[in-house]
Amino acid sequence: MITDARVLQPEFIPREVTHRDAEVNTLSSVLQPILDGNSTDPAFLHGPSGVGKTCIAQFTVERLRENVVDLNHQYVNCWEDYSRFKTLYTLLEGINKTIDIHRQSTPRDQLLDRLRDYDGPPYVVILDEVDQLEDKSLLYDLYRIRGLTMILIANNEQGVFADVDDRINSRLANATRIHFRQYHHDELVAILHDRVSWGLNPDVINANELSLIANNAAGDARVAIGILRQAARTANAQQMNKIGDGVIRKVTPEAKSEIKQKTVDRLTTHQEVLYKAITEYGEIQPNELYEEYCNRVGDPKTQRMVRNYLSKLEHYNLIEAEGNTRGRTYRTVA
Repeated sequence: MITDARVLQPEFIPREVTHRDAEVNTLSSVLQPILDGNSTDPAFLHGPSGVGKTCIAQFTVERLRENVVDLNHQYVNCWEDYSRFKTLYTLLEGINKTIDIHRQSTPRDQLLDRLRDYDGPPYVVILDEVDQLEDKSLLYDLYRIRGLTMILIANNEQGVFADVDDRINSRLANATRIHFRQYHHDELVAILHDRVSWGLNPDVINANELSLIANNAAGDARVAIGILRQAARTANAQQMNKIGDGVIRKVTPEAKSEIKQKTVDRLTTHQEVLYKAITEYGEIQPNELYEEYCNRVGDPKTQRMVRNYLSKLEHYNLIEAEGNTRGRTYRTVA
């Protein structure tokens, strides 16, 4: 049943994208100066989870590479590489400059100096989940590096710019903002149809079943593809000829749970503490939550930073908030 399992993976970048022409065109225009060997101002892609931000960034850079003979590029997941050292190390990996760097002993400033000394072709870097960076001043340092162009990705602007100083804000004010809205139902069906045509045998699933998956995904392409992947695996394991409604309904909770667990596994230490506290209490108010958080960590962040962490947990549908600022409560999403 499955002819190419890669296309059912969330990190797969298709050769063609559906229903994101405007976003691709805008990002392409931002990157246009690179065709002449120049760097350009940053681009900032923002919107909820599962709307194609990462896919479009990588797709557009790949298309740019087809038109630029000499171009370096690197993707950084700042949720995983959130420290200054890790981010700089990954960026240096993209230009093969890490051979004599030791993670335990090499000073961080040396990594930045090495990146500043870069004199190669234009270098495009995608900083995904950029709001997860521990030290946002790194954005200022990267902005000043000749030949380096940043594509920043996050759920919203507040998580990126709320806790940075005026120096960084003034530099990033020139970034082109590209908002990604949630997919409509028919758009999700079209995305699923493409994945089926690329990765499954013909006629294993019909339009009604794709519509059911889209309904269950509620505008999130990551969830939709996850349900399709789980349904195909289950049908294949049970030697079915088709993916029917029953299989889809059965695997939907499992697929969503798998995505949720992967998100939980990626939480930073501080986010994990907050999430566990909310889970244990069931429902908790902000002041009580912050006090509990401070009791559980040795180096508590400011209340403003904690609000950013909570916003991140909301965006990934791990928690939900109810009420206004004074009467607000947090609870985990079942």
